[in-house]
Amino acid sequence: QVQLVESGGGLVQAGGSLRLACAAPRNIFSISVMGWYRQAPGQQRESVAMITSGLSTNYGDSVRGRFTISRDNAKNTVHLQMNSLKPEDTAVYYCAAIWNEKYFSGSLSPDYWGQGTQVTVSS
Repeated sequence: QVQLVESGGGLVQAGGSLRLACAAPRNIFSISVMGWYRQAPGQQRESVAMITSGLSTNYGDSVRGRFTISRDNAKNTVHLQMNSLKPEDTAVYYCAAIWNEKYFSGSLSPDYWGQGTQVTVSS
């Protein structure tokens, strides 16, 4: 079973920063677009940020300008730097991988998920 392993969640005050990390198996990382999703209580899971192996990025409207996604293709890791955090950013954050072929064909449905890490922003 493929495992995407997340780390870095926690509790932070509004205006603060957190950095999430996700490690993936090399055979998956190398052929996938990597991304972060989040799900708040009672809400649908939403895409936060995506990054291709060529380092092209895409962000959700609510986080653009505050969050930065990056990936290290040599270490098979992807990071999400979250700055200027707001209480509405509180959610479980999931790392995800989408096969390149699917992503560039228009499908945004992840093929693999991490277990999730809680991010809580206090006001």
